[in-house]
Amino acid sequence: MDLIRTVLAEDGVLLREGLAGVLGRFGFDVVAAVGDADALLDAVARLEPQLVITDVRMPPGFLDEGLRAALTLRERHPGLAVVALSQFVQHAYATDLLESADGRRVGYLLKDRVVDVGDFIAALRRIVDGGTVVDPDVVRQLLRRRKDPVARLSDRERQVLELVAEGHSNATIARRLFLSEAAVGKHVGNVLTKLDLPPATDGNRRVLAVLTWLRSRD
Repeated sequence: MDLIRTVLAEDGVLLREGLAGVLGRFGFDVVAAVGDADALLDAVARLEPQLVITDVRMPPGFLDEGLRAALTLRERHPGLAVVALSQFVQHAYATDLLESADGRRVGYLLKDRVVDVGDFIAALRRIVDGGTVVDPDVVRQLLRRRKDPVARLSDRERQVLELVAEGHSNATIARRLFLSEAAVGKHVGNVLTKLDLPPATDGNRRVLAVLTWLRSRD
């Protein structure tokens, strides 16, 4: 298995070194581990990684420097996989990042998710492979806040949409919900129809379904 060239940006030294160590054990070649957004941009320009993992809040202001760097990288390198890590659920941050480029190869995860190494590594691989992964806690909070058009969905359709947003395939969703793949496909189709996503966008409709409820605000 080829190593995945990775640039890691995290201002906390202990977390940065810990993440680099974990990634190195699971097939990720951490070619640079930096502590601020400027260094992140420089490292990507020099080293041409396949994956960037960055904290949302970075020096000097500890506001959204990491996010803005991630958005810049998405604009400069549309094929680059980018994952933002955040301490808290930031709805606007998640929306901005997921709407960047083509909505693929992107993820928004809470730092608590790193504790479950298996899930974290699996999410990173799905993103590198072209998927879009939103942290389950972010999904749940946003679904609770949505009124329209998500209010049109049934409870089962919401469950399916939540798992789609986490980057799971129909087969995986079927196993988790104890449904047939055909049933999951029907639920996904209902979700796309109720969210008024046009057939012409079929190749990217699953991503658009996620973005639809992210854009909707109370």
